[in-house]
Amino acid sequence: MPVFRLNDEPLFPPVELSSPEGIIAVGGDLSPERLLAAYSSGIFPWYSDDQPILWWSPDPRFVLFPEQLHVSRSLRKAMNKQPFTITYDTSFEGVIKGCSLPRHDGFGTWITHDMREAYLRLHHLGYAHSVEAWEGEKLAGGMYGVSLGSCFFGESMFTRVSNASKIALVTLVEALMEKNFTLLDCQVYTENLDRFGAVHIPRVDFLDILAKGMEAPTLRGNWGELLTR
Repeated sequence: MPVFRLNDEPLFPPVELSSPEGIIAVGGDLSPERLLAAYSSGIFPWYSDDQPILWWSPDPRFVLFPEQLHVSRSLRKAMNKQPFTITYDTSFEGVIKGCSLPRHDGFGTWITHDMREAYLRLHHLGYAHSVEAWEGEKLAGGMYGVSLGSCFFGESMFTRVSNASKIALVTLVEALMEKNFTLLDCQVYTENLDRFGAVHIPRVDFLDILAKGMEAPTLRGNWGELLTR
């Protein structure tokens, strides 16, 4: 199966032409136009510093439907104690920096300098957002992703204090549910998100949900104001 090399146009081949592993294209850039075109087509970038930009559309797709969020009793009990202050879009750069640092599980290092800069640009344009968990003035954990239509594309999360990223995730998903979001794209399987109710669905089903989601207006701007109205 050939992997397509991108040119200067922010266009992608049909995702059905992806490799068995899910790689659909290589090269191009991380401009806002290309990233938005990718997400709206069910494609996302994922690569390391020693690789060219790789674009993925795996089949099946790992997703979390907000109304199917599962919160364990122990986590809900911890949330009821309100150990953290949860905010949105107050420290996007701090969150993506936290996500990019190497962790004991080996994840995080794929967020290159160019990736951080690209998502910061999307954040300034009102498309990329962060949710933060604060312990006093300390950023204890959080996550970031991209919002288009009624879909949120989760990119990465990190924690420095037990339960911080989990509580940030639950708070975000519950807020998305109130705003009638239809999907949180988790991209690929993680055991952590599986515990919260994320499931694999065929890519064809994901693309159908995505297409319908793109018909909704994008909640663009500062989510600290938009999600708390």
